[in-house]
Amino acid sequence: ASIRHSIDTRDKFYDGEEKFWNNFNPELEEYNQAWTAAMLESPFRADFEKEYGDLMFVNAEIALKTFSPAIIPELQQENDLTQEYEKLLASAQIPFEGKVYTLSQLSPFKTCADDEKRLAAWKAEGQWYKDNQAKFDELYDKLVHLRDAMGKKLGYEGYTTLGYYRMGRNCYTKDDVEKFREAVVKYLVPVADKVYCEQARRLGKQYPMSFADNALEFRSGNPRPAGTPDDILAQGMKFYSELSPETKEFFETMLRDELLDVLSTEGKQAGGYCTSIMDYQVPFIFANFNGTQHDVEVVTHEAGHAFEAWTNRKRIPIDYIWPSMEACEVHSMSMEFFAEPWADGFFGPDAKKFLYSHLSGALTFIPYGTMVDHFQHIVYEKPEMTPAERHAAWKELLGVYMPWMKLDGEIPFYSEGMGWQRQHHIYSSPFYYIDYCLAQTVALEFWAMIRKDVGNAWQHYMAYTVQGGSRTFTDLLKNAGLESPFDEACLRGVCAEAEKALADFDLTGIE
Repeated sequence: ASIRHSIDTRDKFYDGEEKFWNNFNPELEEYNQAWTAAMLESPFRADFEKEYGDLMFVNAEIALKTFSPAIIPELQQENDLTQEYEKLLASAQIPFEGKVYTLSQLSPFKTCADDEKRLAAWKAEGQWYKDNQAKFDELYDKLVHLRDAMGKKLGYEGYTTLGYYRMGRNCYTKDDVEKFREAVVKYLVPVADKVYCEQARRLGKQYPMSFADNALEFRSGNPRPAGTPDDILAQGMKFYSELSPETKEFFETMLRDELLDVLSTEGKQAGGYCTSIMDYQVPFIFANFNGTQHDVEVVTHEAGHAFEAWTNRKRIPIDYIWPSMEACEVHSMSMEFFAEPWADGFFGPDAKKFLYSHLSGALTFIPYGTMVDHFQHIVYEKPEMTPAERHAAWKELLGVYMPWMKLDGEIPFYSEGMGWQRQHHIYSSPFYYIDYCLAQTVALEFWAMIRKDVGNAWQHYMAYTVQGGSRTFTDLLKNAGLESPFDEACLRGVCAEAEKALADFDLTGIE
């Protein structure tokens, strides 16, 4: 029902199903918690730990800290508000050049090589968000106060501690995340800044550039996939067939059993995800193709998640199929880099552009993702902030993490410190974003390995993946011979290697 609702949020039947589960799941959680408590008190606990390891009990103890029947009404309301946010985004009808577009359908125009057209697309999208500004502010304000109330009802100082528990973080703390953010500002922001300075030089623009100009990487246009959506999926099959026997069997199953829904249609929920259909022991991929390089990254990123789920589909206990969130993102972000040797098939003449863009984008993403995390820590530490104060906080963070953005007010919404409102996770999955940054750091480790020996890199990837969710994030890395992103030397090392690779990259013949 959840999958079908995301495919068409206008469908009244599945909208009703979604509303039912939004209200019933919090009530069901009371029984889940009772089962969890019984498991923790089981006289056979030592036997279970001997057979399956102790992580299931560590995670169970964390889960017990996230719930009480007293917060059922708040959980139900939280679900309703996040569903309302997603429906608001899915309802977007944006006038542009005589036609009307959804947010996903407008995206290609935001990277158009024509300066005037690209700027107009950014302004059109920004204006839609501005027109709905009051609603976005209202929804988030309610969510922040709800979550703060839940945290206090459970005996915490507010939401932050509860948020970490809800994310299932079992091997690192808020202090570890803060140190990682500091390392990003120290090592990565200067490298990313150089990327945008060089981009401004290529485009003949003055640095710093506007949001619209930062979105255009090459004067001749950003890399675009070669062919139709069917062509992209066919090339995906070629990639996975040649990568390994395991990935070949996996992707053949995905295509044969129609376990991908990737076309962008009206009423479809924005974004993309991978989930599991447990009764059939298969993953499912949801996406919105829009004619940009994002389409290829779906076939690699979301399929990275799906391959992990496929590899561990028969694991017992079932909780060990998926690891914690940041660990999951390693599978997906690293798979993107494994696809690079097949870039010619995906991108044709734009392959070289893509290889440069993919590496530079991995680097420039981390400051943004870290900023999303920092913003949420500020918000939940001061839940009484007004919407205007939240926008001001975001705008201030832009100066720290993304100094290459020109904030001159030319583009509505974005230039005013409001761009965070388009980030789904901030509304629906609080604190789920630093996970991407930690994982991207590990993925850059894989990138460095792939450059030297793709076979050796794949062995490390499989050593990481076959563990499923049976170990904590840091133990998964250790067992696979990988460095932890919480080690400052890890981020410093990948930054240095990537910076050199970009400086040496041959862009001859590319405008």
